[in-house]
Amino acid sequence: MRTVYSERLWPAAWVWAWGALVATTLGVVFVPATSIGVAVGVGVLALAGTFLLLRSWSPVVRVVEPEPGAGLWLQAGDARIPAVALGEVEPLDAAGMTAALGPGLDARSHRCIRGWVATGVRAEVVDVRDPVPYWLVSTRQPRRLAASLRAELLQAP
Repeated sequence: MRTVYSERLWPAAWVWAWGALVATTLGVVFVPATSIGVAVGVGVLALAGTFLLLRSWSPVVRVVEPEPGAGLWLQAGDARIPAVALGEVEPLDAAGMTAALGPGLDARSHRCIRGWVATGVRAEVVDVRDPVPYWLVSTRQPRRLAASLRAELLQAP
């Protein structure tokens, strides 16, 4: 599998800080009732659990070619779509993403969005058999992701 673009949508630093604060607080809560060792152990387990939880909330967005000659696919989290099924791919700045998620949102769209990522892309679906009108995907590098998909569209017959 050849990867053209890949990005994990890790949470922003403030989300990690809040997670660490909550996990540390959980450890401190155990200090009066148990020994320091148990409280530290609970805190460490809570930190590990916080990391695993935040990682599970951080999907990978990528453009890949699963097999040579198979064409590119857009993967956003667990969903994927061939790039040839996409039309116009528009990079969205923070204001564009807010508008796309607000009054411009079509409930039939496929969304892979994270609140801690302000920018994204809107990729029109041109496959007439697909009821989804477009994909809205969070990314910190919207121009780069759009360019990766446009390259495939220019090569499509």
